Amino acid sequence: MIKVLVVDDSALMRRRIAELLGEAGFAVETAPNGEEALARLPVFDPDVVTLDVTMPGMDGLTCLGRIMVEHPKPVVMVSSLTAAGASATLEALRLGAVEAVQKPSAGSIGAIGEALVDTVRAAAQSRPRRARGLRERLRLARARIAGEDFAASGASSSGPSPAEAPAGGTSAPLAASPSDTGEPGVVVVGVSTGGPSTLEDILPVLPAGFPWAVVVAQHMPIAFTATLARRLDEISALRVVEAGSSMAVEPGTVYIARGGADVELVRRGGRLMVTPVPPAPEALWHPNTDRLMRSALRQLPPSRLIGVLLTGMGSDGAAAMAELHRQGGRTIAESEESAVVFGMPQVLIQLGGADMVLPSERIAAQLSRMVATAAKRAG
Repeated sequence: MIKVLVVDDSALMRRRIAELLGEAGFAVETAPNGEEALARLPVFDPDVVTLDVTMPGMDGLTCLGRIMVEHPKPVVMVSSLTAAGASATLEALRLGAVEAVQKPSAGSIGAIGEALVDTVRAAAQSRPRRARGLRERLRLARARIAGEDFAASGASSSGPSPAEAPAGGTSAPLAASPSDTGEPGVVVVGVSTGGPSTLEDILPVLPAGFPWAVVVAQHMPIAFTATLARRLDEISALRVVEAGSSMAVEPGTVYIARGGADVELVRRGGRLMVTPVPPAPEALWHPNTDRLMRSALRQLPPSRLIGVLLTGMGSDGAAAMAELHRQGGRTIAESEESAVVFGMPQVLIQLGGADMVLPSERIAAQLSRMVATAAKRAG
């Protein structure tokens, strides 16, 4: 049985969340503040902690930092969708929290109940990531939040994997086409649970002269993606923006799909654009990676596309990236050793659609090599 510690300063919220998780078959204990939560951890030894972002006394960020240092556990942040709440939640995800869910109002918990249960269940299967330099990053995160003007703004990597090299030891030549010149190629990235900290392993490492565009579908509510883009832009050599409206695809730019919708690559006046579209009702995850990847395949030859599938529960992106692989494009799946949840990349590997399986910290360098090779072939 999965054990969950619910931490919230609201007695009503603690009771409602505990009832919801208890009805789903979890063993639940509660704590009214961070101090008591830390005292309960070694006694109850939960599989997952749900943690309120804003609490009096020891706030959610401080409590999370202590948990990750003293008793590392998968932590799900429960956040309000205010600008301040979104910023604090993004910092929590960077600091090692597995996922975040919307904090309901007192009368609307049923509306998020299924998402909360699914998230907690997935978190129980995840591995907590200790953020590099956690104490210093926690201090800087809290300083940034305090100073912001919110109104203005199958295979396993436990051993060597044959997928760490091109499949079969060689790769078929990628033939150049007339559309290989005159516009950037595109790296399509799909990521879900554990994504913000994983993206920090990759995007800030890409060099300023990176000649392709990057489009990221990060499963995330609408309130969080602008903050995520701003954070990544601060620490990256590349320009990082939220694709909240139609934008021309430019080299050296990272486009974070706006939460709560999907995003596609389209052509307008012959120019490649990234544009938000209403979420596909049949899809379970948004922004949807499969939809983004399929739109990219309609607009660019496989030789001008690279698919990267990172940590996340479910299978979003696996089918479309496997199709890219079949058409001669290149794909990378994050390895189990670094993935918070080895769901999405594992499905891509099982479909035979991964050219390479790499830990997150090695993906940026590999992308640079792949893009350089594509440029030589096109030249």
